[in-house]
Amino acid sequence: MTILQANRFSSLVGEIYDAALDPTLRSGVLEQISDFVGGCAATILSRDAARLTIEIHQHFGTESRFRQLYRDRYVEQDPLLDRHRALAAGQTIGVADIMPHEEFWATSFYREWLQPQEMIDLATVALETSDARNTILQVLRHRSRGPVDEPMRERMRLLAPHIQRSRIMGRQIRSRSHTVEDLADVLDGLSTAICLLDADGRVVHANAACRELFVDASLLSMVGDRIVARNSQTDRIFRGLFEFVAGDGTAASGRRRIELVTSADGQHYLLHASPLRRDCHLARDCAAAVLLVQKATMTSSLVPDAIAAAFRLTPSELRVLMAIVEIGGVPDIAAKLGIAETTVKTHLGRLFEKTGAGRQADLVKIAAGFTAPFAQRAVSNGGAV
Repeated sequence: MTILQANRFSSLVGEIYDAALDPTLRSGVLEQISDFVGGCAATILSRDAARLTIEIHQHFGTESRFRQLYRDRYVEQDPLLDRHRALAAGQTIGVADIMPHEEFWATSFYREWLQPQEMIDLATVALETSDARNTILQVLRHRSRGPVDEPMRERMRLLAPHIQRSRIMGRQIRSRSHTVEDLADVLDGLSTAICLLDADGRVVHANAACRELFVDASLLSMVGDRIVARNSQTDRIFRGLFEFVAGDGTAASGRRRIELVTSADGQHYLLHASPLRRDCHLARDCAAAVLLVQKATMTSSLVPDAIAAAFRLTPSELRVLMAIVEIGGVPDIAAKLGIAETTVKTHLGRLFEKTGAGRQADLVKIAAGFTAPFAQRAVSNGGAV
């Protein structure tokens, strides 16, 4: 390889990796790959191990009708497609490695598919081989260039590992992107306010419940990209929490601190703060701590139907259980439900029997286990918002 060719190879490798970040570059890069190795058309395709399906991932230089013909009729006649399972990784093969060219030129694959495209030969190199799939780079050779030669094989062999890594990087980037988007959707559906903070206390991400909390501003609000407490008690506790989870960034993950705070309108909230495991070499804007803010109440988020089904409770028993969680005392429950205290005690005894609880506090703990993590959506006359 000359110095000029080496420089071109180096530049092409860089563009192959650029295509992992920007999918719009892939078609142009495949064209450059085809030209660099001495081909006039190229395809990256996969076939499953059972030989049932074929997937064309990228293509250059072949018309759609020939790609469809390949899928429908000539894939089974391709002499190179399935050969890589028995070859070393990155090994490039041409038709001459399988059969004499004269014999190949007599096949219907050549006469009916390759020759009408003015091609004379093809070469392939394995990009990924597993028990499930075989992915190859297929490059077609124009008749004006003659059959596949050794320089073409060598260049394909040199490029193959870079193409393979670029494809893996692209999948990982897409997977991470989808994961972040999906996780954000899940977090937005939770009733607990969740906020991720960087090492300097700036908000990296806040879910929907947390954003609503900031808008309400009776407990916490946002000023710029930082959280501000709305009263001195909450401010003192919040600062203490952040010093605990942030510090110099070396706090061990798994440590957690919980504090009870009161908002300006008298509502009680629990603040949970925990550090995230993080590499000290990561950028400062990476999430370093998680803050969870939960209103100190259970009844609005309990799932009564699930409790009733789990313990085979009657509607009356379920009403008494929910009243125990919300109110507590037998006289108050009786007054709230408009029934006699003896009736409440009767239902209470059945609740103890069915749940295995020995006291009312245990019933409250059992009910707390059925707290719904997802926020209840507001419903208007037109349906769910």
